[in-house]
Amino acid sequence: MSKWFNVGKLVNTHGIKGEVRVVSRTDFPEQRYQKGNRLYLFLPNEKEPVEVVVESRRVHKSFDLLIFKGYYNVNEVEKFKGAIVKVPEDQLEELEEGEYYFHEIVGCKVLLQENMEEIGTVKEVLTPGANDVWVVKAKKGKDILIPYIDSVVIKVDIKEKTIIIDPLEGLL
Repeated sequence: MSKWFNVGKLVNTHGIKGEVRVVSRTDFPEQRYQKGNRLYLFLPNEKEPVEVVVESRRVHKSFDLLIFKGYYNVNEVEKFKGAIVKVPEDQLEELEEGEYYFHEIVGCKVLLQENMEEIGTVKEVLTPGANDVWVVKAKKGKDILIPYIDSVVIKVDIKEKTIIIDPLEGLL
């Protein structure tokens, strides 16, 4: 059984020639939606995903507009509305050093550099702009927002699922 990773949601059709609107959830839309790539549509009431091949991609407003091979009419793609767009684990790209997939970060324990005290576990990754922000479910109290910057995040160990931080004053 393959692991699947969410890369977007098919929210609507666009025009009458089979184009669909996808709200992207991937950092690599150019690679993920390039011509010839296989995507898998997970529909709410279907057991098996529908395999599609990207024929074309263009960006319109905040959407990726895709046409799939063999689907050239709005009536043929209407049934895909609401589908979650996923790829299997073997389609994940190798990342540069210091870059991580969200699924690798979520679930990691966050420790303080000075005394290795555990402050919580990463539950979500936000992408507001200049840098990612990791939402940490604190062991006690409110969620903590950790900016993913070199001066704060000292070490990330994906194998051990731990992150060591040196928080800025007032961060905690």
